[in-house]
Amino acid sequence: MNIILLDKEDFISRTRVCLKDRRLRHVLDVHRASPGDALTVGLLNGPVGTARITSLSLEALEMEVELDRQPPAPLPVTLILSLPRPKMLKRVLFAAASMGVKKIFLINSFRVEKSYWNSPLLQEERMRDHLLSGLEQALDTFMPQVLLKPLFKPFVEDELPEMVHGSCALVAHPEAAKPCPRDTNRDVLLAVGPEGGFIAYEIEKLTSIGFLPVSLGKRPLRVEIALPALLARIF
Repeated sequence: MNIILLDKEDFISRTRVCLKDRRLRHVLDVHRASPGDALTVGLLNGPVGTARITSLSLEALEMEVELDRQPPAPLPVTLILSLPRPKMLKRVLFAAASMGVKKIFLINSFRVEKSYWNSPLLQEERMRDHLLSGLEQALDTFMPQVLLKPLFKPFVEDELPEMVHGSCALVAHPEAAKPCPRDTNRDVLLAVGPEGGFIAYEIEKLTSIGFLPVSLGKRPLRVEIALPALLARIF
């Protein structure tokens, strides 16, 4: 936890907060902080700053807070991600939030098992936990938005065309001839398929509305590896 994220409900006065949950345990067990120490904090969906510990016990942590700067800029990317298996989704959400992705569509595709859509991990609070961990890692405060789209064809035909307009639309595909571009200075719409990639029909539907298939090379990569590699290369 490189930043302690605060909610408005944590404030007991205009500049003072009181914490009694896992953040208190982290300060005690990991930071091993003491009264007078300064910690990096941020208001969820707001600015970043410094907090000085005024009181610390096993029951509560009180800090005087000054929020005076902005978090890192978000990546200009919208991620369209074929729903991974639940264990991998945890890592992908963490990675996406850490790297500054702020909008994620989780979509269906042929190789997505139907059971994945019934996973408890898709509950908003469960996903929020993993996104928060990514923000805490990256000194960020702005929570990504995650939207579920369990029907592939209606999403691609009815919603995606408007998003493609004016953006650089890329679909990661192991068999693509064109390498993934580097240092793209545009808003990017990035589609990443499941293990094994999108099937031919899905690639055809995406390319028909303006997506360009791109590859990271001949090595097949897991989604949790491919996504950070794609984002690092594109930006």
